Amino acid sequence: MAEDLRQAVEAHTALFNECVRSGDWQAFVQTFTEDARVTFTDLPVPPIVGRDALAEAYRRRPPQQAMVLDGVRVESSDTAHVQLRWDDGTPGAMVTRWRDGMVAVSEITMSVGKGSSGS
Repeated sequence: MAEDLRQAVEAHTALFNECVRSGDWQAFVQTFTEDARVTFTDLPVPPIVGRDALAEAYRRRPPQQAMVLDGVRVESSDTAHVQLRWDDGTPGAMVTRWRDGMVAVSEITMSVGKGSSGS
């Protein structure tokens, strides 16, 4: 089970990175549940709730940097803690919770160690 979740995180990250390069976020957004919740722990933006809202957020302000996984710690059958680096070398973190093979919750810390708690 832990290896399946680790592979899901790796595939999710690879798709994210492909979408950064292509600018087409449709496939990535489809990996989230209809009621997904995405929060940025260290940015002054409200949570993004729902797949449609997520698609709109990526359309309006698409991510510009890909990420490199530095480590994945599987906490439970549906939750993984991810340590990552952005293209510019800034360390970040992400907690993902999965439901039925899709991302239900994603909590992203853009810059670990710069006044944020990380994970």
